Amino acid sequence: SMDDNSSNWFRSVCCRILQTGVVPKHVAIIMDGNRRFAKKMHYGKAFQGHVLGFEKLKETLQWCLDLGVTEVTVYAFSIENFKRSKEEVDGLMELTKQKIAYLLEESDVIAKHQVRVRALGDLRRLPDDVMQFIAKGVNYTKHNTRAYLNVCYAYTSRHEMTEAIKEMAMGAQDGLLYPSDISEDLIEQCLYTGDSPPPDLVVRTSGEVRLSDFLLWQSTYSHLCFQDVLWPEFSVWHFFSAVLSYQQSYASIQQARQEDRERRDKHQYESDLRSVLEQRQGDVPDASLLEQMVKEHAERRRERQRTFVERIRTLHAQFLEQLCPAN
Repeated sequence: SMDDNSSNWFRSVCCRILQTGVVPKHVAIIMDGNRRFAKKMHYGKAFQGHVLGFEKLKETLQWCLDLGVTEVTVYAFSIENFKRSKEEVDGLMELTKQKIAYLLEESDVIAKHQVRVRALGDLRRLPDDVMQFIAKGVNYTKHNTRAYLNVCYAYTSRHEMTEAIKEMAMGAQDGLLYPSDISEDLIEQCLYTGDSPPPDLVVRTSGEVRLSDFLLWQSTYSHLCFQDVLWPEFSVWHFFSAVLSYQQSYASIQQARQEDRERRDKHQYESDLRSVLEQRQGDVPDASLLEQMVKEHAERRRERQRTFVERIRTLHAQFLEQLCPAN
């Protein structure tokens, strides 16, 4: 229709205007308000709200890709959600299987934009059939590299941090890491999001103003945008206004990130220096030799950290591959 055409035209003009500013590379979304929407529309069942929520995700992913966002992380199912009614949880699990099947067979958006789907969370907490479906979806898209969709499933941020700490404790116990190798950077790489840059923009719908245990570590220097709209009603204009507010705060975010990076580097240097001096047991060499020793120590530390992180990722990839039935 004429209306549709003019609104699409207007939308693409707005998109191009936003592209003259800084486009967030990574957008994270707390898709909240499906149940309230179902109630508001008198659907009788919360489930219908979740179905519409999935449709909205597909649409939003398309808006993100059109704008030039290359990574989207969504909060699909919290560990806390297991406490909901059996009917609702079962419904969500069934819906997940349907949508992954759709994703694998028909979704043009995944294939056309070469989107790699990743599942972040404690997948072992899910029913076996759902876990297998998720593994299938992840493996099916694992060679795509143009864009990423991270789906947080059976996820909470504090659980994610706890798991990372356990991994590192085991690493230290097995002699793969020294306790002094454990740093903010290493913790970051051991989180489920280890491969991803931190989100630039975090959007939460439904009017609730809290993070609800989502990406707490990763969003320290993200622009947070809370919008008073239920997720199924989220429109491209809500999306654009979130991006615009990110652009307005971009300079201060960048400065905070820069300062954080400098603080971490300084901290790391001091830690390496301390380790070298402890090894020397108070016998301090002259400045240039000391500098050389710190440099070599840092090289070895980085090598241990790299090997350790690779091991964790390999184990995770193997876990997902084992879940996939042989073709």
